[in-house]
Amino acid sequence: MAKMSEQELARSLVAAGLLSTQQVQTAAQQRGAGRSFAQIVVEKGWITAMDVIHIDAHAFEGAAPSASPANGTPSNLKPAQPAQAASAPQKTGAPEVGLVQDTSDSGEAGVTIIGESRRDEDAAMGPIVAYCNEMLRYAVKSRASDMHLEPRENGLLPRFRIDGELRPMDELDKSLQAPILSRYKVLANLDITEQRLPQDGRFRAIIDGRQFDFRVSTLPSVYGEKIVMRLLDRTSLVTDLTRLGFSDETRNLFQEMLGRSYGMILVTGPTGSGKTTTLYAALAATRDDTKNIVTVEDPVEYEMQGITQTSINTDIGLSFATQLRAILRQDPDVILVGEIRDVETTEMAIRAALTGHLVLSTLHTNSAVAAVTRFQDMGVQPFLISSSLSGVLAQRLVRLICRNCRREVPKDDPSYEMNITRLKLAPGTPLFHGAGCDECNQTGYRGRLAVIELLNVDRAMRQAIMERTDATTLHRMAVKSGMKTLWQDAIEKVKRGLTTADDVARVLLGTEEVEMEMLEA
Repeated sequence: MAKMSEQELARSLVAAGLLSTQQVQTAAQQRGAGRSFAQIVVEKGWITAMDVIHIDAHAFEGAAPSASPANGTPSNLKPAQPAQAASAPQKTGAPEVGLVQDTSDSGEAGVTIIGESRRDEDAAMGPIVAYCNEMLRYAVKSRASDMHLEPRENGLLPRFRIDGELRPMDELDKSLQAPILSRYKVLANLDITEQRLPQDGRFRAIIDGRQFDFRVSTLPSVYGEKIVMRLLDRTSLVTDLTRLGFSDETRNLFQEMLGRSYGMILVTGPTGSGKTTTLYAALAATRDDTKNIVTVEDPVEYEMQGITQTSINTDIGLSFATQLRAILRQDPDVILVGEIRDVETTEMAIRAALTGHLVLSTLHTNSAVAAVTRFQDMGVQPFLISSSLSGVLAQRLVRLICRNCRREVPKDDPSYEMNITRLKLAPGTPLFHGAGCDECNQTGYRGRLAVIELLNVDRAMRQAIMERTDATTLHRMAVKSGMKTLWQDAIEKVKRGLTTADDVARVLLGTEEVEMEMLEA
């Protein structure tokens, strides 16, 4: 669709409730000297550049650059109308070294893309750049961990994962798909001409004074490339085990394991269960000037002072096992292996644990004792498992009830009796939920914490592993010796009003280990 006239744009903005008639008249009086109506209303902070683009994607084309384009951050990213067509040339090549800042507000507010400089030939991409920057700011302000851009048959759907749940925005016009995706691919130094193969990249930005890393992954689909970006806040890494969800008893036992000079400690759970965050907290607990701590990761997610961090590169044959073999020649005290994926890495990690090194790593299993059987399935001899393994921590993430709107569930509420029954709680047990408020965006949840079980591999457990005892028996032995299970820890957090019965049921019910535990209760 062609570019609107300024009169048509003004009428549309008033009709959408974005501007008043008085504001339109004031802006009309100040036009001139290369400043368009769209630039004036944005500079004054009445609306954002995104609001204008939603009405007319061509509004800023041909306009002189503003001294300070006040794009602002919308209260939400839900456009009132699908955006019109945008015709913007795709930028090719890698970004030049330098800084380009979108000075969205005064002070530290705005988006600074590290590693890119603005060039004159990018002027036509101005509206798309502003739009993409606003999406990044929205993701940060809403505490999103991931941002999804999903091509659909008739448009592009943005979705943001907030507190573990994907929340969709309104679908954007199909014509915006190519320039928006190309913009993010350029930032991540990806090949925008390659749309048939998956690609991975990353870029770094300073948003409203805080530095973030964005890991970008593309995936070809029926309706075009899908992009998913993982947001990593370089300033907000939580290293306090209590804040992560550890009880005092579990924290003390875990810290005792971390204080040992050798052995292997595993953190297990599905993708997205917070394993990496727990490992970094463990590193922080072991870090001091007397120890040589080295990591091998894929990729390095958070940079920590006082340790040596390395990453793998499969393109040149640098695998976990290869890098781990080199690290063992570097006189390490503590080694973090990002993930144990294959037999070779497993054998190298076990060898390191048996030769006087403390090894931390992750494994994809549903429970703590399942890590033992996973090693057995890989062909690791029982005596090696029992000799090297110090402990296994399994975890899941549940959503925290918003502190601002937390309320007790009335006893006569139909959901109360249902949750008491399905969680097998004592009648009259207080349950809590979030009523919904502005702080939690009416969801009732704000933030997440871990539910945890920690297996301590003591002498009796080592003997049972040597005898190839099955996982069910190992689990019962661990509980008998004092291990608090995932289910028990979750129920305790429900009773304390930290999370809801619904969220615990969503995360844990249906897993084989929990179902068996409930049957035996």
